[in-house]
Amino acid sequence: MLTFIIDTATNIGSVALFHEKIGIIGEININVKTNHSALITKLIDSLFQLTEYKVEDIDRVCVTLGPGSFTGIRIGVALAKGLAFSLDKKIVGINELDLLASVVEHDRREIVSMIDARKERTYMCKYKFSSGGKLERNIEYQVGKVVEFLGKLDLTKEYLFVGNGALAYKEIIYSKLGEKGHIVSLPNSIPRAGMAGKLIAGMKDDDLFSLEPFYISKSQAERAKIKK
Repeated sequence: MLTFIIDTATNIGSVALFHEKIGIIGEININVKTNHSALITKLIDSLFQLTEYKVEDIDRVCVTLGPGSFTGIRIGVALAKGLAFSLDKKIVGINELDLLASVVEHDRREIVSMIDARKERTYMCKYKFSSGGKLERNIEYQVGKVVEFLGKLDLTKEYLFVGNGALAYKEIIYSKLGEKGHIVSLPNSIPRAGMAGKLIAGMKDDDLFSLEPFYISKSQAERAKIKK
């Protein structure tokens, strides 16, 4: 099965083709300075041109649903649903925090994925590799102050943080956790569409018409409206 994967939930625009037997056929990642709408179609065109596949060759479309950039998420989900509908293909959605955590290979430490939500807040989730080597989520997805989240961690354990949220607030992490906190380097802290291939193995397809973005928190515009 050939899956086309698109991720526009953060400032990293990422597209990939993944074959269940071959692995990653091709992947393009780029740091987007404005928004994804002006660039994402160019990435898609380049991906298919370089891999010498046609969009009609894909069997399934995969898209990250969030959390992250509200605008980026809407663009990615709308584009993925449009492709799946027009090509009559299957579709599956995955969580951006899960995708971030999957960048880490098997590790004995607990893994915390963090996406910067600004003002010392992050979207975050915590994971642990099982004895069988499967990455498993062990808390609910959440958004909040970094300091408050760190204060709830068991300091008898060690933690590996990944994502732009961890990098943005690394000083807070180190001050709170000391040698118990470790942060994945910048080159390895970006969400990569190709890594979604191992997440979707065995996942059931979603319903095209009911598939929706996963925001966790309200947008700035929605918060301002409620405040008024």
